[in-house]
Amino acid sequence: MASSKLHAGENVGSYWRNTEGFTLQVLTGRWFMVFSSFMIMSVSGASYMFSLYSREIKSVLGYDQSTLNLLSFFKDLGANIGIISGLINEVSPPWVVITMGGVLNFFGYFMVWLAVARKIAKPQVWNMCLYIFIGANSHCSTNTGVVVTSVKNFPGTRGIVIGLLSGYLALSAAIITQIYYAFYGNDSKSLILLMAWLPTAVTFVFLPIIRHHRGVQQPNDSKAFYNFLYTTLVLAGFLMEQKIWKRKQERINSENPPKPLNITTEMPNLEKSAQAPQKQVSCWKNMFKPPSRGDDYTILQALFSLDMVFLFLATICGLGGSLTVVNNLSQIGTSLGYSPHSITTFVSLMAIWIYMGKIVQGVVSEIIIAKFKVPRPLILTLILILPCVGYLLIAFNVPNGLYAASIIIGFCFGANWPLLFSIISELFGLKFYSTLYNVGSVASPIGSYLFSVRVAGHLYDKEATRQMAALGLKRKPGEELNCNGSDCYRMAFIIISAASLFGALVSLILVLRTREFYKGDIYKKFREEARTAEAEIGLTQNKIGQPAANEG
Repeated sequence: MASSKLHAGENVGSYWRNTEGFTLQVLTGRWFMVFSSFMIMSVSGASYMFSLYSREIKSVLGYDQSTLNLLSFFKDLGANIGIISGLINEVSPPWVVITMGGVLNFFGYFMVWLAVARKIAKPQVWNMCLYIFIGANSHCSTNTGVVVTSVKNFPGTRGIVIGLLSGYLALSAAIITQIYYAFYGNDSKSLILLMAWLPTAVTFVFLPIIRHHRGVQQPNDSKAFYNFLYTTLVLAGFLMEQKIWKRKQERINSENPPKPLNITTEMPNLEKSAQAPQKQVSCWKNMFKPPSRGDDYTILQALFSLDMVFLFLATICGLGGSLTVVNNLSQIGTSLGYSPHSITTFVSLMAIWIYMGKIVQGVVSEIIIAKFKVPRPLILTLILILPCVGYLLIAFNVPNGLYAASIIIGFCFGANWPLLFSIISELFGLKFYSTLYNVGSVASPIGSYLFSVRVAGHLYDKEATRQMAALGLKRKPGEELNCNGSDCYRMAFIIISAASLFGALVSLILVLRTREFYKGDIYKKFREEARTAEAEIGLTQNKIGQPAANEG
């Protein structure tokens, strides 16, 4: 009897030990790290939502469109200036930059909320620019820790990995919006508060999970990521259905006109290199002597490479125009005479199609490159040409054209980011990817400033002032400045269309320079490294097993 109880106790103890070991293995494994990465990215898109709360800022603080676009520029600048985060991530574990991201996110957006909610005295414009810059810059740190670590753990499927993570970043705007309606209703000021605490809370919950795994690539890795893709498509469909249902409800209850759900974009941001440095050569001596494409460039070699110059210039032209639409979509719809219901619809469409662009590019381009050896910059060229259709639909105010424009421009804007990050990793290697990833992202705020602030914002305010003068009115200090009619944005988007076509021509030069590189096997090096790592692990296990066998 006592023996039976003893055996039962041992079985129970063994069961709990096995359960504990299995649970620990799951929680510390690379696939749970992937899940944690998705969770963090799914609430990290606050910088994509500027248009959703920009009206509140413009109304409460009495800004004109140029000042509002200046804030959006600092938002884009903060969301893409992640070089410091990249450098920190080169020499520290991922939790360092992720912690930085959580702290900066809360501080930046909480201060914006205090200003908009009138909890503090009205801040100067430079104060608001600083707060928005800090809040948006937090995502550079978070995304660097998450995206770079994920690419390092799955280098052979980096296109799919970047596409999925970027897709969750785009969907995060829609996810946060649904949470916002559940908690706060239509109080857009509280949306800013939600943007302050929610990403920070989720980041700190999953912080210990994001780490580097020195493991062997498995043949079914890509299959597992395709399963994740199907899940995200279901999620996107659900969010789209929710938006359509909400629009129908708002039409029924027309007493409370809907506020446009806005999506602004920004970008993902960053990556880290886990390789130990070997021979140290002066970075200044070899900066004009780069290695072959696909090998590990130093930071200076990449910066002074003609490939980076062409990629950077093309991206400025592409992202600058798209960001102008994303950041000003609400104002564009209002000036062209669309109803609040329509504005809600096409802003929601842009959110979903930004996601679709990131997912489709990440998956489809990987298949095209693997099967047909097409240079990835050629896909970038097409992505720069296609938005011109949307720009011209806006410029000439084609009836209901803004619906199609929001889909086309949203898709191309979403596709641009994974393309940029994948091209950088393929041409310049992964050793300093954290920093180079952020260097490429700098093109976004430069384009935003040139086209959104200097072109669209300036021409919008000029036309609005002309309209007021024609009516015999004069703007009062602190009064918002609004423009109505197709002339508000016509010339701006004609200029943006020409710039985008110029960017496509520059991208074609990069296609010609890299066509031979993409004809080869660009992932061969990583398969060889995986086989070497597998052999090392097998050798280590054999050495561990020998003493145990001798003891037996």
